Amino acid sequence: MMHMTFYWGKKVTLLFDFWRTDSWTSYAMALLACFIFSLFYQYMEDRRQRFRIFSINSNRNYSQPPPPPAVNAPLLYTFPSVGGKWNSARFATAILFGVNSAIGYMLMLAVMSFNGGVFIAVVVGLGIGYLFFRNGDENDVVVDNPCACA
Repeated sequence: MMHMTFYWGKKVTLLFDFWRTDSWTSYAMALLACFIFSLFYQYMEDRRQRFRIFSINSNRNYSQPPPPPAVNAPLLYTFPSVGGKWNSARFATAILFGVNSAIGYMLMLAVMSFNGGVFIAVVVGLGIGYLFFRNGDENDVVVDNPCACA
């Protein structure tokens, strides 16, 4: 039976049936793994954002035709030609986004074990990872669409 409220104890099942802790040593190793995955999540998020900024800045070096006026813009999306919006940098950014999302969901599922130690390990790992890897460059976020509702 799964716990539906936070509990404290060394007996935890994390993510898979085979990842069960029954001693303080295995519990400490599980908490360390959650902490390291949380750090890695923040690292990957930083790498993804930096790669996206780099790829957008490198695309600006090439001359591109001006965008059509908003009045003449088509209502349906048309796929751009090769070398347009669908380039290798955008594909790599999408892969990084997918990997980072998977790690984030795995961390969420680990927290949903409702073990207090796992919760603290994940939150502290995310906080320390943010402190180490996300050094305040959030002001440099590139906005593709200036409309707030998009």
